[in-house]
Amino acid sequence: MKLPGQDAIARQADERLVTHRVKLPRKAVERPIRQVGKRIAMALLVLLITVVIVYVDRDGYRDSSDTGVDLLDAAYYATVTLSTTGYGDITPVSDSARLTNILVITPLRVAFLIILVGTTLEVLTERTREEWRLSRWRSTLRDHTVVVGFGTKGRSAIQTVCATGLKKQQVVVVDPSSKVIEAATADGYAGVVGDATRSEVLLRAEVQRARQIIIATQRDDTAVLVALTARQLNRRAKIVAAVREEENAPLLKQSGADAVITSASAAGRLLGLSVLSPAAGMVMEDLIQQGTGLDLVERPVTKAEAGRNPREIDDLVVSVIRGHRVLGYDDPAVAELQLTDRLITIVRATPATRVTPDTRPLPQD
Repeated sequence: MKLPGQDAIARQADERLVTHRVKLPRKAVERPIRQVGKRIAMALLVLLITVVIVYVDRDGYRDSSDTGVDLLDAAYYATVTLSTTGYGDITPVSDSARLTNILVITPLRVAFLIILVGTTLEVLTERTREEWRLSRWRSTLRDHTVVVGFGTKGRSAIQTVCATGLKKQQVVVVDPSSKVIEAATADGYAGVVGDATRSEVLLRAEVQRARQIIIATQRDDTAVLVALTARQLNRRAKIVAAVREEENAPLLKQSGADAVITSASAAGRLLGLSVLSPAAGMVMEDLIQQGTGLDLVERPVTKAEAGRNPREIDDLVVSVIRGHRVLGYDDPAVAELQLTDRLITIVRATPATRVTPDTRPLPQD
């Protein structure tokens, strides 16, 4: 008989068990059952080799219970010898048998013990090794990227950033689903299982030391809470968030997000552009897909470009960032470029193409 609310209490307990778990990416390994099976097969092979060696040299052994050593006696001797039990009822008496025990049987005994005891030691040391990896990971993690939500939006966002040079070791994924985190670690990212609206979960992801935070949750209200919590923990990080409804964008900016992307509206505008001009739609899709075709790149103005008009430089300039303003390339205010300006240009994607990071707050409307 279950008391009212018992199921809910059990679910909350389960959630507490999976919350705050940090998973680091690791190399693909065989399933544990297969590993154990291989080691058992190796141990049996060592045992079989020992039995054959003893049986071939059976004339050099003496059995205290009878005169001869048969195949069963050889198997018995091999078993008790490899397991270091050694009852002494069957012993090597000839010089050749004793020499074989020294040079062959003893190394096989050591190998047998390594195979069996090694499995136990590996299980016992796995937890210690994992704790050491976590401690080392936390001590070296600086200026990283935290991705909250690893669905279609989050996955695409981080793939785009990684295409411009960000290393996978500098990405931490936060998601309440353990299966999603397993998928993220399989892709080479570190993961934290938990609710990102809770500060202790974000602290597990070292969000207080992050350089940029990408919020790609499924619900707009969750995105608002995550932005509030993240901004409270880290005042300098660049926070970019996605929302479904355009009316929620101002609220998310008030919650601390530097930039807000309305996913539904953006997709709708791209659809409309593709209807008016399929070629223009293809160009826009190419521009937002980093690493192939044409890329939008933000970079600083070089000394050779200072004092020149944006139209006179080699790259195709789309906009100029001056202070907290984003100005068009044809704006009279940017008729002459300054060294403190930054340019948004369209370039052909190459392996050397990189987006120059900018730690300044994004321009506000």
